[in-house]
Parts: sequence; structure tokens; C-alpha cells
Amino acid sequence: MPKSNCAINLSLEIFGDRWTLLILRDMMFQNRRHFGELLVSDERIASNVLSDRLKMLVAEGLLTRRDDPTHKLKAIYSLTEKSISLLPVIAQIAIWGRNHHPDSPRQGPHIWDMMEGGPKAWARFMAELRETHLGEGPPQAKRRRVAAKTVAAA
Repeated sequence: MPKSNCAINLSLEIFGDRWTLLILRDMMFQNRRHFGELLVSDERIASNVLSDRLKMLVAEGLLTRRDDPTHKLKAIYSLTEKSISLLPVIAQIAIWGRNHHPDSPRQGPHIWDMMEGGPKAWARFMAELRETHLGEGPPQAKRRRVAAKTVAAA
């Protein structure tokens, strides 16, 4: 039961701890999709904490989990629309951190260009995440794929 019905409190109950945001960061910006890939972050999350957070993220609808067809014991995690919509929040947190911790290394300049690019850049990156995690392509790409299948079938 949440302590209050405040929208900020309710949101923080889901994604307000450090590990949850770092897992989402790694999935968004490094395309880490397996437990083992997420386990090796620079922050060194403990395996039991990672397991707990992944279960919570799936239960809250921020991730989906499916069996990996290439390995019986592995699972593949994917972002959902709900988690992809957090990108602007994560970008703002990163920008705030960069502004207030100027000594932090500027790794991945293309990622920083996107984060500092504002809403239009965020929207483009969110479309890429949708394509990767949800199998959604831009409408033009979908039309081209349908047209190509139609031509191939003819």
C-alpha cells in the first residue's frame, strides 16, 4: 500500500530507487537484454537485487520477459511502452547530473547529443527503442516492408 496517493510518490514507488533506473539506463542505452549482461554494470549490482528488480519491473509492466529461443536457461527482457516513456525523465536526470557534477566523464557522445537534443531528439530515440523492444518500426518502414512482401509474393 503506498504511503500517499501523490503522483510523485506513486511513481517513485516504482522507479525511484537507484537500481531500477540503472537497469533501465543499461537497457535503453546499451541494449542489455539478458540477466548476465545487466549484472556486469559498472555499479556492480548484486545478483539477488537484480533478480528482485527485474521481477518488480515485469510485475509493474515496465519490462516483459520471454524465454530466449537460443538458450533454454536464459530469458530476454524488453522495455515496454511504459518504460520507454520514462526516457525524457532519465534524460533530464542525466542532464541535471552533468550540470551539477561537471567532473563526470562524458562517455558516449552520441548519447549526450541525444539527451541534450531535447524533446525532438528524445522522440526519435524513443522510436528506435520501440523498434528494438516492441518490434515497431516507423510507419514508412512498415509500409515499405508490406510493399516488399507484396511484390515478393507476386
